[in-house]
Amino acid sequence: MMRKPFPEYTVIAPLLPVIVLVEPQHSGNLGMVARAMANFGARELRLVNPCDHLAGEARKFALHAAPLLEAATLFPDLPAALHDLHLTIATTRRSGAHREVPLTLADLPGRVSRRAPGEQVGLVFGREDSGLTSDEVAACTGAVTIPTDPDFASLNLAQAVAITLYELSREGEAVGMAASGERPTQGELEELFAQMETILTRIAFLHPVRPDLRMNRLRRIHRKAALDRREFNLLRSLWDQLGWSIRDWSGRKKVKGQE
Repeated sequence: MMRKPFPEYTVIAPLLPVIVLVEPQHSGNLGMVARAMANFGARELRLVNPCDHLAGEARKFALHAAPLLEAATLFPDLPAALHDLHLTIATTRRSGAHREVPLTLADLPGRVSRRAPGEQVGLVFGREDSGLTSDEVAACTGAVTIPTDPDFASLNLAQAVAITLYELSREGEAVGMAASGERPTQGELEELFAQMETILTRIAFLHPVRPDLRMNRLRRIHRKAALDRREFNLLRSLWDQLGWSIRDWSGRKKVKGQE
């Protein structure tokens, strides 16, 4: 049977996010994700350390959306997959003292639509059996949760993608996704956070064994601020100056009588 030609770009979902899957484990799920993406007009799939995304089972479940699997980009880790994106939303059903309070699904379209024209959005989905780690959630701009019955809270990966894309598809008219520089990209923010961590470790602000405890909170503060380009550049200048000012610093001096 001849396959129907895949539409080059049929815009159904107005916000056209990039779909990022972290270590998907089942080829069939990848096929169903591709099909869900095609249903709602999403066209870019990024895979972090996936199973065989071109296996027969993946193609079988993708049906006419198999070209999305063929065009998928593979990455070795999540930061690399998010590097050029401006707004990244992790999907999670877990919460905790060191996790950001997630948006509700109903709040997601409003959060995404507030981005500047041209800024790219990524929706990040975790492993089928364990989801995203706390560090992976912290690496994203924000988080969202899909409300389900607490007694059976886990959703199939493709179901989660379809539900999230459907919620976005209900909002407004299509918005272009060409790259722009209104706000810093995920990669630029990661460079800033790495610089902060280096300096804060040197001045003993961060715990030497678990620097992530405070760094993840600092990440959330910066991301909630939704820095624009000028604000980001100001912070980079600030941390550059701080780094320069302590270049010859050997650490805090002990107070007399202090152990």
